[in-house]
Amino acid sequence: MLVAIVVLGIALSVAAVHFTGGSRKARLADAQQARERFAQDYPDEDATAVRLTSDGQAAFLELGRGRLGIVQAIGDCFLTRVVTSGDVAALTLETATAITLRIGDFTWKGGRFTFTDAADTRAVLDALQARPQNSAKEAA
Repeated sequence: MLVAIVVLGIALSVAAVHFTGGSRKARLADAQQARERFAQDYPDEDATAVRLTSDGQAAFLELGRGRLGIVQAIGDCFLTRVVTSGDVAALTLETATAITLRIGDFTWKGGRFTFTDAADTRAVLDALQARPQNSAKEAA
C-alpha cells in the first residue's frame, strides 16, 4: 500500500510539472528574438546577421572581427556564448545543411545544428573556420 501511495505521489508531481509548463523546451521564434536574447547577456555587441537552426533551438549571430554569438536552447532557458575559430575543438560538415560543432569550453560542448538553407550552413561553417585578421597597427 505504501508503495502505491509513493508511486501515485511521484506521478502526480511529474504531471503537475509537465502541465504547468515545466517540461516545455525553449525555442527561438525568429531572428529578432535571438538578437534580443543575445543582447541581454552581451548588450554591447551588434549582430550583422542572424542564422537560425531549422528547429529554432539555436541561432548564430555574426559579430565581426572573427567572432560569432551563439544562442542555444537548454531546457526551458537559453545559453549564450561568443566564440571564435580558436574556441573550436572540432567542426564537421555533415550534410549541405548540418554541422557538428565542438567547443573547448567545459560549460557547453556544442552540438549538431541543422539549418534550412545550405547558404546559412556554409556561412556559419566559414565564420567558425576563419582566422581573425590582425591589422598592421594591432601587430605593432
